[in-house]
Amino acid sequence: MRGKWWAPAGFAAAALVLAACGSSSSGSGGGTAASSAPSAASSASGAMLKTTTIGGTTVVTDAQGMTLYWFAIDTSSKSNCNGSCLHFWTPLKGPVNAGSGVTGKIGVITRSDGSKQATYAGHPLYTFVGDTAPGQAKGNGKTLSGGKWWEMTPSGAKPAGASSGGGSTPSSSSSGGGYGY
Repeated sequence: MRGKWWAPAGFAAAALVLAACGSSSSGSGGGTAASSAPSAASSASGAMLKTTTIGGTTVVTDAQGMTLYWFAIDTSSKSNCNGSCLHFWTPLKGPVNAGSGVTGKIGVITRSDGSKQATYAGHPLYTFVGDTAPGQAKGNGKTLSGGKWWEMTPSGAKPAGASSGGGSTPSSSSSGGGYGY
């Protein structure tokens, strides 16, 4: 009898994760980043961007080698990842500096909560909670929080093999899974 309460608790936790990661989004960008837990990837201002090859694709990473992503429904001046989205995607704090292999335009936007977020090639930058170590790109090609997520390439374009439609995942082997929110 002692272990039977684990199953209902596990189902409840899974339901919460699925509810938080639903594909709906208000699109207003009115949420705040206050609920976001900082990570090593959201390091202090002045962080260095660099490039790394993951699964045969060259991507932009933070100084620790964590893959950086962009959100298809963001604009060059506004992040649309707010509220529950921030539990899975951590904005990279800006400003940042260009390191080895980084040739695109670097900038900063002000989020709806007043914090500064780094941009690259006109895209606000994020890290993904599913990437637990350098060299992973588990968020690439995911459709979460109302839009598609792509690993940042040095050109700022979608990774090679990425579909323009938004429904399929890139053919790159770097689009590892395990987080089917």
